[in-house]
Amino acid sequence: MENVDTSKSSGWAFDGPFIASGGIQDVPAGAVLLVYGERGSRTNPQSTARVYTVNADATLSLEAEARGQAWARTVRDPIERLLGAERSALGMSHLPDDLLADELRSRGWKVERP
Repeated sequence: MENVDTSKSSGWAFDGPFIASGGIQDVPAGAVLLVYGERGSRTNPQSTARVYTVNADATLSLEAEARGQAWARTVRDPIERLLGAERSALGMSHLPDDLLADELRSRGWKVERP
């Protein structure tokens, strides 16, 4: 997600690139993902929408969830809040020091404990 039009309460309120299903996709840490799906029949679809943030360790954190016809309005405000929130510089404070040091070394940095 890149933008939310708060004047709309349908799925047209959301703007951003689409991610192809069924494969691996590179998504930057801190990105906000809207995952939408339908089950049931054409005459009686059961909609589910979930909003995730992408963590620096390539995991996802569930931020909001909605079911039914009002899914877009239900997740609109949480998405707007997430897009406007100040995020830490990749939010890596939860990662172990050794993991971070190994990553920096793999990129050519010299790393020493203080």
